Amino acid sequence: MTLDIARIRKDFPILDQQVYNKSFIYLDSAASSQKALSVLKKEEQLHLEYYGNIHRGAHFMADQATNDFEAARDLAKDLLGAQAREEIIFTKGTTESINLVAFSFGEAFVQAGDEIIVSEMEHHANIVPWQLMAERKGAKIVVLPFDDNGRLEIEKLDELMTAKTKLIAVAHVSNTLGTINPVKRIIGQAHAAGVKVLIDGAQAISHLKVDVQDLDADFYVFSAHKMYGPNGVGILYGKKELLDQMPPYQSGGEMISEVTFQKTSFNELPYKFEAGTPNITGVIAFGEAIRYLQSLAVEEVVAYEHQLLDYATQKLNEIPGMMIFGTQKEKSGVITFNIEGIHPFDLGTMLDKMGIAVRTGRLCADPVMDHFQQQATIRISFAVYNTLEEIDEFIKALNKLVVMLG
Repeated sequence: MTLDIARIRKDFPILDQQVYNKSFIYLDSAASSQKALSVLKKEEQLHLEYYGNIHRGAHFMADQATNDFEAARDLAKDLLGAQAREEIIFTKGTTESINLVAFSFGEAFVQAGDEIIVSEMEHHANIVPWQLMAERKGAKIVVLPFDDNGRLEIEKLDELMTAKTKLIAVAHVSNTLGTINPVKRIIGQAHAAGVKVLIDGAQAISHLKVDVQDLDADFYVFSAHKMYGPNGVGILYGKKELLDQMPPYQSGGEMISEVTFQKTSFNELPYKFEAGTPNITGVIAFGEAIRYLQSLAVEEVVAYEHQLLDYATQKLNEIPGMMIFGTQKEKSGVITFNIEGIHPFDLGTMLDKMGIAVRTGRLCADPVMDHFQQQATIRISFAVYNTLEEIDEFIKALNKLVVMLG
């Protein structure tokens, strides 16, 4: 492996902080990754040197900001392997991207009595927008279940799909179980039945190689803040032929071509879906995050994060009373667990006092919690800047707390 983890950690100076006089160990990257220093510097440079409102200004700073903003679109296109830059829509994040598709695809293609298949392991952001659309259109949500190992039961997909099925919504990687779903196979099955597919890539984009043309995805969505970039920026990739048929999600600003009181015409793609003044700073910094991500060897990042996952899983399974939820072989760097007889909130609070950041609660995935009959859980998640030594410190702290709280 040529990845120099010590050097990579220097790109994230926040990791050198102390919390409660303890070395800071960040194991919550599935919620939000830390930001690369180059991303933070890009934000500063923009505001110190050439900030201006994009697309409309007739001056140097507006031109420079516009160039960098649109360069970020090209970087996102290349990251995803999209066919055309017009297929890259900037949003506020994964959640807005899904809401946009749920609304606009729903308006264009969904009628009363139609069905949307949503997997049981989805984040709330890939459930609720479809429920709202179904209520508005008189459609129905159909659930694709997973088994107790965290494997989607895709053998049931053909029987769940009917002539009324319009779309399948599924995560590339589960935010709770870490399961890497066979999305290419799902898309193939769906397309054979004339069904479109939206892939939630929020947990996949910085941990796997993604090629939307190879997947043949109709829609692919993700957020910058989970890939070492800024908050408040996301991507909706959509096939051009679908986006062209979908009505605007919001109105005003850049999405307008011409306005009269008799009629308004809308801008071409991608601007038809980018109403108002966008997050200029965030998008330009997002471009820098893509550059940073692409500076790493993707295959080596995947292998290294899998090493962290395997090592942590092995160590956790040595703890008495350990219950890990999601045990698929094809899994990304997420481990959700509980320890019998100890409340996860107690463990999470005490770990924090020891300088270790984890996630506790229902992880924005109530159906997953209900599947396993858990009120709450603990989740640890890894990024390329984590180390085996941090896992050792985490396991040592956990064992100490098990004795203390058990």
